[in-house]
Amino acid sequence: MSSLTYFSLGNNRLVGQIPSDIGNSLPKLQILKFQNSKFEGQIPTSLSNATNLIQLDLSNNLMHGSIPSLGLLANLNQVRLGKNSLEADHWAFLASMENCTELIELSLQWNLLDGILPSSVSNISTNLQALVLRGNQISGRIPSTIGKLHNLYILDLSINKLSGQIPSTIGNISHLGHFFLDDNNLSGNIPISIWQCTELLELNFSINDLSGLIPSDLSSSPFYSRGSTLLVVDFSHNNLTGQIPESFGSNNMQQVNLSRNELSGPLPEFFRRMTMLELLDLSYNNFEGPIPTDCFFQNTSAVFLEGNKKLYSKSSTVSFPICGSTSDSTKSNNEASLTKKIHLPLQVIVLLILVPPLTILLFLVSWVLVTLWKRRVFSFSQCSDLFKRCNYVLNWCSGMPSMLGLPQPKRRRVPIPPSNNGTLKKVSYSDIIKATNWFSSNHKISSTQTGSIYVGRFKSEKRLVAIKVFNLNQPGAYESYFIECEVLRSTRHRNIMRPLTLCSTLDHENHEFKALIFKFMVNGSLERWLHSEQHNGIPDRVLCLGQRISIATDVATALDYIHNHVMPPLVHCDLKPSNILLDVDITALLGDFGSAKFLFPDLVSPESLADIGGTIGYIAPEYGMGSQISTGGDVYSFGVLLLEMLTGKQPTDDTFADGVSIHNFVDSMFPDRVAEILDPYMTHEEHQVYTAEWLEACIKPLVALGLSCSMVSSKDRPGMQDVCAKLCAVKETFLQFGDFSL
Repeated sequence: MSSLTYFSLGNNRLVGQIPSDIGNSLPKLQILKFQNSKFEGQIPTSLSNATNLIQLDLSNNLMHGSIPSLGLLANLNQVRLGKNSLEADHWAFLASMENCTELIELSLQWNLLDGILPSSVSNISTNLQALVLRGNQISGRIPSTIGKLHNLYILDLSINKLSGQIPSTIGNISHLGHFFLDDNNLSGNIPISIWQCTELLELNFSINDLSGLIPSDLSSSPFYSRGSTLLVVDFSHNNLTGQIPESFGSNNMQQVNLSRNELSGPLPEFFRRMTMLELLDLSYNNFEGPIPTDCFFQNTSAVFLEGNKKLYSKSSTVSFPICGSTSDSTKSNNEASLTKKIHLPLQVIVLLILVPPLTILLFLVSWVLVTLWKRRVFSFSQCSDLFKRCNYVLNWCSGMPSMLGLPQPKRRRVPIPPSNNGTLKKVSYSDIIKATNWFSSNHKISSTQTGSIYVGRFKSEKRLVAIKVFNLNQPGAYESYFIECEVLRSTRHRNIMRPLTLCSTLDHENHEFKALIFKFMVNGSLERWLHSEQHNGIPDRVLCLGQRISIATDVATALDYIHNHVMPPLVHCDLKPSNILLDVDITALLGDFGSAKFLFPDLVSPESLADIGGTIGYIAPEYGMGSQISTGGDVYSFGVLLLEMLTGKQPTDDTFADGVSIHNFVDSMFPDRVAEILDPYMTHEEHQVYTAEWLEACIKPLVALGLSCSMVSSKDRPGMQDVCAKLCAVKETFLQFGDFSL
């Protein structure tokens, strides 16, 4: 083993800590890749002894603590530590990397790095090509010395707390291809030197406080003299003023977003020449005058001009007021049109004949469906195919104007129902694109069977939200979307994660698009807390007994509500720690109702476990034998969850082999040896001393409850109403032992 040079365990979801002596045990190690797993604890300082190390990839794990000194690793060319909970510790590690002269990539995105980025960042390596610090808490100004990193190709400082002006020395990085400063607090003008970066492909300065004009004095810039390579520009959500300079246009541009600024003047004629344009968003500015008509929209799949009150169109094919060249002529034309006799074309007459009966028919069908649904004649999930067919009919009807030869406006944003709390009244596809930076992998926080979840921020909200985007090509995606919408309509409870709003529209390619927007839970999921060894140095990452009791009570209360207070009863069908989210005060909310089922009287038995959903280890055993879906299945999952919270062991833990389940394991130790199976991190809290009295009064009742809920036979399990009562009793008893925080 001591001669090992290549060690890769990535993408295997392994758990535990990296051995603290790994650098001493593997001194000849050159490549270490543990990415996309669940490794916990701190990065071993012994890695500095593996002086031959070339590549280090610990990204997307549960690592915490300070980044250790890597200065002795002179051969390093790639360091990837993104998507952890690592801290900067005054950026001492950065100063130590001055000796890493071969370094090409340093990726530290989505960590807990804070403080001011030191000017010594320029001393890392003149060979550095990628510096990624996205999604941290870095404050202060961007050091001007960053311009010394002449070979940078990717510079990503987005989603931080940076302030001040963009340094003009950025222009010295002539090979820069991707430059991201979005979602900071930057102010001042955009430096004209930015155009000296002659290889730019993507430029994003959105969601800042930048002001002044878009740099236009480019006559001497080689950037334009030989044709721009720039493909994507996003200066949206700033305070930019003036006109769009003529030199800003490039035939190669694919996406231009200048929305929500204070730009003015006429729309530039050069947009007609931009034949590669896929997205053009100039909405919510002060543009005025006519919209160019010849070929202006023909080569773009998404054009947004709303919010410009002084824009008008001379063509009926554009959804803006049809006007003359001035407002006076507009008024006179409108008045004159009132005096003329109205002549209706034949196509309009056909529409007037067909549309009313079709509308009445659709209304009657909808009324019948709702009536039958209320009478339990069929279930909500059973009519999802019917909903899709109705959707096709509506789409066909919406296409009638074009079939009849009538001009129709370009499809615009589809109105979204208001939020349940009134804070997010409308979200469009364009808003979601901006919030997720075109569904960037940097914004993606998790995946589900039916889609992906992104974190983003809408400009109007100034807060992070979780955006669940459904992959409608996946089996069951439609059903998951509809059932979550039905949960939104049918439930209202403090411990249930309800969508803030939704987005149901067409994307820029006219494909159906559906997404749900939720409040972003800063403390993440219960799974991350239960199975993370982040208590060393970060004590708030450990759940004490009182918090676990409180979380269990919250979840039980939510289940009792959907089982006994929603009509018809609702079964979650996928209860597990990753679907329990923790708010800032560790209040638990039950989420992800995509697999949920309403218990209609005629609900058929599932043909397979795939019809139920759920997760191995938490699925009730009777479901595997074709039994009817029932609230007892959720009770079983809750029992497994409660035992997991007490033992710190997942039901799929290697400890449970040869037919032994977490229920059997705990039952074999109950009641005499129950102290031996408790989660050691819970018992190591300073104020918790588990005396015999404590065990008898609090621990054993919880274990007994978990065992009774996870009985093999559903007839032997209690109902959630009884479970709530027992948990409340344990909670009261716990509080009597002293002043412990819940």
